[in-house]
Amino acid sequence: MSINPATTLTLVSHHLCPYVQRAAISLAEKGVTFQRVHVDLANKPGWFEALSPLGKVPLLRVVQDGKETIIFESAVILEYLEESQPNALHPSGPLERARHRSWIEFGSSILNRIGAFYNAKSDADLTSQAQELSAMFARVESELTQGPWFSGQHFSLVDAVYGPIFRYFDVFDQIDDFGAFDGLSRTLAWRKALAGRASVRGAVAADYPERLLDFLSNRKSAIGARVSPLPQSAR
Repeated sequence: MSINPATTLTLVSHHLCPYVQRAAISLAEKGVTFQRVHVDLANKPGWFEALSPLGKVPLLRVVQDGKETIIFESAVILEYLEESQPNALHPSGPLERARHRSWIEFGSSILNRIGAFYNAKSDADLTSQAQELSAMFARVESELTQGPWFSGQHFSLVDAVYGPIFRYFDVFDQIDDFGAFDGLSRTLAWRKALAGRASVRGAVAADYPERLLDFLSNRKSAIGARVSPLPQSAR
């Protein structure tokens, strides 16, 4: 099944949002043509507030036969794309598909923990949060096969979800070695494979690392204290 050719898609985004990246990766893997519009969530434009019931990204603006529909929440956007586009990223069997959805939810829990990590106020709390992250990745490690992807040779929505997760650590590793992947060889191999995937690389702009470092430097947190603010010309 494919989207009506009279349909146009616009992904309303934020430069750092990992949930936006999931949708962008899915669209790229499916070969879907779409436009992308970035918004500043610290200074939300009126048109965005009018479109987004929750005031969050991503939004997918679908215009079909002249009628506009707004889809919000990344999980819903991913399911819409699965139902309306070829090149399925979910497994075909209901049990394995449910398993994949479960590990997508676990990925969302990891993102919540990453938020707690970069908001940790003290070095002791930062270390504790890093240990919690390591324990979560150890659970993921036990689910991985020989790779290169979550379930072997087929790139799936689980991979689309974890690519943005690992991208955080590409930047965290520039700050310090927090040991989140110590002893997790399969997870490290998966992380490396995802970093080389064109859809994952293309889900963010080239200045993503600088933007994330700038974001972290402005946190009143333990990790923020370790980042030197970027000069204004680099922002």
